[in-house]
Amino acid sequence: MSQQPLPPLRRPAARRALTLAIAAVGTAIFWALNLPLPFLFGPMFACLCAALLGAPLKGVKPVSNAARTILGVAVGASITPAVIYQLPQMAGSIAFIPLYIAAIGLIGVPYFHKICGFDLPTSYFAAMPGGLQDMVVFGEEAGADVRALSLIHATRVLVIVAIVPAILIYVFDSPLSHPIGAPASDLPLSELALLAVAALGGWKLAERVGLFGAAILGPMIFTAVLSLSGLIEHRPPREAILAAQFFIGMGIGVGYVGVTLYELRKDVLAGMVFVVILAILAFGVTEIVVLLGLASPLEGFLSFAPGGQAEMTVLAIVAGADLGFVVVHHLVRITLVILGAPLVAAIFGVRIKKNKG
Repeated sequence: MSQQPLPPLRRPAARRALTLAIAAVGTAIFWALNLPLPFLFGPMFACLCAALLGAPLKGVKPVSNAARTILGVAVGASITPAVIYQLPQMAGSIAFIPLYIAAIGLIGVPYFHKICGFDLPTSYFAAMPGGLQDMVVFGEEAGADVRALSLIHATRVLVIVAIVPAILIYVFDSPLSHPIGAPASDLPLSELALLAVAALGGWKLAERVGLFGAAILGPMIFTAVLSLSGLIEHRPPREAILAAQFFIGMGIGVGYVGVTLYELRKDVLAGMVFVVILAILAFGVTEIVVLLGLASPLEGFLSFAPGGQAEMTVLAIVAGADLGFVVVHHLVRITLVILGAPLVAAIFGVRIKKNKG
């Protein structure tokens, strides 16, 4: 029996084209209205609204992953000898990260399990402030509700990305207009070539060795080596960073495709309330770190804001924060969450199955 052909708007290529068009329109609207971060917020909110209205959107995963390599390169380029020299000075604030993660787990797991009614595996991996993809993969192996995990973490990232810029503007008086990078025409061709090799080569090499967050961490490590050796002196060009913002924003919005009213009431609402809990904990830790003189208010806030690594990198760049300081803290947080997930999950009675093969 032959399969019926898909309607034109249900075909993958057509869905991707529609998604790109909606994201582009959102960017144009935000740009025309002079709203902050039009290349991030424009596609994010346009795709979010379209997804909630039932539009058949589809992301462009390989391109989105490639966009993340750009931010990995931007982070790696910010790891200079001066940043390495400052690492001992960061030790005091970094020491608060394990305590911060523990507090999130001790509050978050009971919240999702006892109050929201999720099973224990879903509750544990929903509470952990790690990368969305990593927590979903671990959760799936532990028998968690993958759809609920995806929506909860997508909501965490969405809400944090939406409110952090407002806090930066109105609380920290940052106009979010810091230059994100020089135009490509101003960069030496030799550096552009090295940045491209670091992005693609670092990504694929990290994938090959099974490194988590390969699209960001591989290029970051590769570029850091180039930066520390003096072979590069610039971030990726402005156009590349804007493209990365566009695809990351689009990906956040697309994460809500197919969401039902029940999922909005249970999963998304649970994620939004959890963001309030996270915000209280983040402000508390930030206040302690700042009062102890371990960080400035801006860097302290961005370092402990529990958003995604890619999204927080973008915000640190446009806010003019010390990117090396902020990124080191997020790397430590994500590394501790991912490496510690199997051990702490076992304490909570959640067993993670070993991959076969």
